[in-house]
Amino acid sequence: MASVTLMEARGLTRHFGGLKAVDGVDFTLMEGEIHALIGPNGAGKTTFVSLLSGRVPAQSGTILLRGRDITRLPAHARVHAGIAYTFQITQVFAALPVFDNVALAVQSRGGRPIATEAMAALERVGLAERADQIAGTLSYGHQRVLEIAMGLALKPVLLILDEPTQGLSDGEIATFKEIVRAVVPKTTVLLIEHNMDVVMGLAERITVLNFGKVLATGTPEAIRADRAVQAAYLGG
Repeated sequence: MASVTLMEARGLTRHFGGLKAVDGVDFTLMEGEIHALIGPNGAGKTTFVSLLSGRVPAQSGTILLRGRDITRLPAHARVHAGIAYTFQITQVFAALPVFDNVALAVQSRGGRPIATEAMAALERVGLAERADQIAGTLSYGHQRVLEIAMGLALKPVLLILDEPTQGLSDGEIATFKEIVRAVVPKTTVLLIEHNMDVVMGLAERITVLNFGKVLATGTPEAIRADRAVQAAYLGG
């Protein structure tokens, strides 16, 4: 496991009215790891990563990226700092070719040369041969893979994947797992995922959220054996 801290969150809090979506969360992410974030529906997972990516402002607490305080940075500035966040719902530009989708991501961070970098990102995820295909004609699974390519084109130090295997077939999930394994250690991956086979097969460490708080953090083996986690989420 990597020994260098990439990101730290301390006392991170976000309430919506009476709902304590994220309630004083402490979290550490190590460079080069695949770290999974799991928990029941409504546990605060998406709100938490929205705080990390700057899409939702924190009410209190701090976020450090490689020791730099980014708590008040807007989302676009965090992208330039190296944080890429892919959504639960595919966010590709359906009317544009696959290549153009990735080229726009390269252009957004001022990357040069655009064509070379776009193709490099497509090659990393196995979509180079589909560069000229209109994105909206891709299968759902390939659109999710394209979204990952768009994230990688930003050259992030941290790639946040929010429910990336939702709606994918078993074969597409297998391809996704290969892609994620190939991304690290150059890029750190934070994975929000309900498919426990994917989580246990990919993650080096797992953090479990429940009612906006950290219930447990540990290796897949430790999380699987944790009685509190079993009661709250895994069953048994």
